[in-house]
Amino acid sequence: MVREDVVADQILEAVRAHPECALDELIISLPGLSWAEIVHEVIRLNRSGRLRLSQSSLGLTTRLHAL
Repeated sequence: MVREDVVADQILEAVRAHPECALDELIISLPGLSWAEIVHEVIRLNRSGRLRLSQSSLGLTTRLHAL
């Protein structure tokens, strides 16, 4: 659980810096994490309402949900 919290914090920090970033941009911006860790945690954050995923014409994007 501690690792998930660290990954979640890194993702949320990156998304706060770039609120409308594409998922592939998020993955590139976090080189210390694997794409699988990021995708898993993004899905978990989306389900908990802390991060919102939306579809754009360019692909899947992330949008930080107001806490």
